[in-house]
Amino acid sequence: MARSAEELKKLAIAAIDRHADEIKALGDSIYSEPELGYKEFKTAAKFTSFLDRLGVSYKDKVGITGVIAPFKGKESKVRVAIMGELDAVVVPGHVAADPVTGAAHCCGHHAMIAGIAGVACALADTDIMNDLSGDVVVMAVPAEEYVEIEYRNQLKNEGKISLLGGKQEFIALGVMDDIDMMIMQHTMATEGEETYSPIKARSGGVGNGMVGKLIQYKGKEAHAGGAPHMGINALNAAEIGLMAMHAQRETFKDEDHIRVHPIMTKGGDLVNVIPADVRLETYVRGASAQAILDASAKVTRAFEAGGMAVGAETIITDIPGYMPGISYPELEDVIYKNLVMLVGEEHAAPASAERGGGSSDCADIQAIMPAVQANIGGASGTFHGESYRMVDSDLAYLVAAKALACTAIDLLAGGAQKGLHIKETCKPPMTKEQYLREWGKLDI
Repeated sequence: MARSAEELKKLAIAAIDRHADEIKALGDSIYSEPELGYKEFKTAAKFTSFLDRLGVSYKDKVGITGVIAPFKGKESKVRVAIMGELDAVVVPGHVAADPVTGAAHCCGHHAMIAGIAGVACALADTDIMNDLSGDVVVMAVPAEEYVEIEYRNQLKNEGKISLLGGKQEFIALGVMDDIDMMIMQHTMATEGEETYSPIKARSGGVGNGMVGKLIQYKGKEAHAGGAPHMGINALNAAEIGLMAMHAQRETFKDEDHIRVHPIMTKGGDLVNVIPADVRLETYVRGASAQAILDASAKVTRAFEAGGMAVGAETIITDIPGYMPGISYPELEDVIYKNLVMLVGEEHAAPASAERGGGSSDCADIQAIMPAVQANIGGASGTFHGESYRMVDSDLAYLVAAKALACTAIDLLAGGAQKGLHIKETCKPPMTKEQYLREWGKLDI
């Protein structure tokens, strides 16, 4: 007789607790050696070594550094992917930043890998899969942070990737072709005087979409002191372009949640030479594809004006970013009930109805299948900032693992009734082919 979902969840929680020290050690080790997107070789190796110790089979080097570990159920009525992210951000002043690259785990992705490692423990160290009518596929995914755009665009030009985000690349590679739905979680700041909140976990929320832009101004070198009139100053072009872009801000509608935040990655070569090669990167974020495209056109026009003003050549490359997030309430409700069970009703919250300002390629998965990204606490300080710290690893690592494992069990136990219901009734707005053609701009 098949065991109930509640019985299976108790087994999963117990297994995660048995492996608690190993899970925490993995999360802490990844935290101490952060790597940027599509460069997470040490991080991926740590995860595969963890799977090796569990005796779990996997495929690695997927999308350069990704790892996929499938767990087969007694039937395959529904296939659920559980994702964690491998990469870090650049915060050179952080106490745990890489001294060479400036990379630091100031967004909690190390905790996400610890969480999916805990899921692997729950499934490998028990016979839970024998009672599930579906499969679980654990995925460590590269390059969620949309950074180093020029570097990634070069990888694309070399044919090493098709899209700049790791989950986007998984879609393009066909990794998601046999997956019916995806669940994941992201660490949030809840601890410490600076960020303390009674809410320890939230079942979801959606963020802005975005496009990436590379802007290059080409001018003409000349002696900066002796003959500046012989040159064309690309830095001046960039400064004018940036001010023209700022002048657009009042035209952005509040309900579109537009965010534009450029950086300059190259400002010239020598102080006594008129700058002839100046480069910028930026996002244009927004709440809908149309709002993003409208704002992007304004930003393009502004940057072109900078080059026109001084006679510099302006080269703008638009790159598909991440889609606006989509909410799947029925899937969010399944994970919410597990969060209540794990942290208590007073510390759990349903999915936020307010659109967040950030962007994630989780939304690209949501475009083609039901998917949810919960938020689980354990950190303090400011995301992507020097003050970010891990404070409660039991919450950030272990509760995260338990929430994901228990949600997968709910979806696949009892003949996978919940999973089948969500699969049949929650219809995404795009097919994979539409997504790649209309958003990814790929020939298929």
